[in-house]
Amino acid sequence: MRDFRRVADAVAAQIAAGRLRAGDRLPTQRAFARRHGIADSTAGRVYAELVRRGLVVGEVGRGTFVRAAAPVEGPALAEPARQRVDLELNYPEVPGQSELLAAGLARMSRPDVLAAALGPAGARGTGAARDAVATLLADPRWRPAADDVLFAGSGRQVIAGALAALVPVGGRLGVEEFTYPVVKALAARLGRTAVPLACDEEGLRPGALLAAHREGPLHAVYVQPTLHNPLSLTMSDRRRADLAEALRRTGTVAVEDAIWAFLRPDAPPPLAAYAPERVVLADSLSKRLAPGLTAGFAIAPAGLAEPVATALRSGGWGVTGYALEAMTGWVGDGTVARLCAAKREEAALRQALAAEVLRGFALRTDPHSCFCWWDLPEPWRADTFVAAAGRRGIAVTPAASFAAGSRRAPDAVRIGLASPPRDVLRGALATLAALARTLPDDTGPE
Repeated sequence: MRDFRRVADAVAAQIAAGRLRAGDRLPTQRAFARRHGIADSTAGRVYAELVRRGLVVGEVGRGTFVRAAAPVEGPALAEPARQRVDLELNYPEVPGQSELLAAGLARMSRPDVLAAALGPAGARGTGAARDAVATLLADPRWRPAADDVLFAGSGRQVIAGALAALVPVGGRLGVEEFTYPVVKALAARLGRTAVPLACDEEGLRPGALLAAHREGPLHAVYVQPTLHNPLSLTMSDRRRADLAEALRRTGTVAVEDAIWAFLRPDAPPPLAAYAPERVVLADSLSKRLAPGLTAGFAIAPAGLAEPVATALRSGGWGVTGYALEAMTGWVGDGTVARLCAAKREEAALRQALAAEVLRGFALRTDPHSCFCWWDLPEPWRADTFVAAAGRRGIAVTPAASFAAGSRRAPDAVRIGLASPPRDVLRGALATLAALARTLPDDTGPE
């Protein structure tokens, strides 16, 4: 039997070479299998691998399409292709960010500091780093215990370690009905079953957790209480208290993703403050500072900390001593606080820009968020809109990427606002707005 990854590599090479372009429809899995002389089940794994790599998108019964994974090339003798605008990746950046971080790194050149930074770092990190995280995450109503802090190489690794530790192979993991795509992929790779849980305008409904647990025990639930990705929802104080009570009633533990929460300082305390014995909180530096600074950290209470630390060690998901030492200095000298404040201001400006350019369309977002959810106008379908945007050099994420379970995803896309320069963002949003006002049949290459 041919290795499905090699077949996926061959398709990926065709996409990279431009032989398959953004918006092209791939054959059905059965036709693909016959063409390549592989089993239907292997073709299914090839398509799943292409989806995992972010190269294609599709829905059952509607086809699989190439996404805008590379700069779009125009026809021969046409004007030079425009640079791809990526509204999928979402890393906030502000003017002067690198200069501010560089100033804070001066201390790292001291021999004693550098010697400590170049030494080994375990899941427990250093006492100074644990204190820094406790200070960073402190809320007027809650402060984590420094002894409960664990470290990994990134926020994703913290989530992976927590899921591996808390949900047994074959176990059931509750997730919001629209959830962070990486969590869906992690559950599949780790052999855990993702169970979609209904949400409302505040996010995860405690009653949905209780109902799902009655159908079959949930071992854990992954939840984003503040600035939920992709819907930008934030739970009220009452909702968090009710969800904490549901965790206690079911004996379920929660993995709380707080990576975007720093943008909403007015939000209630994290879920970990309401049920500290039942919640592992995951956070990281990448959104606060920069994507290359991928120190992840967890708040894991007694009883949960050791299994999570063991999973991080066995998975090889360790943090570097240099990242810990740099983080400790940046928290202590106020660099992190200044950057977080600047990024909150920037997020508000970009939200105002999106509201202006996309006025009249059905957007769901939050003034503090770095993304928005766009319910597309009829007769647009999410996959055809993504493909049409790709032909214009703009990458957006279809709702299907976030949908948990097998039900059909709505015709919506998530727009990331954080990464491009503001003027580039404005132009890309204007292009998308003009596209949405046309009919799908009118969207040939430009």
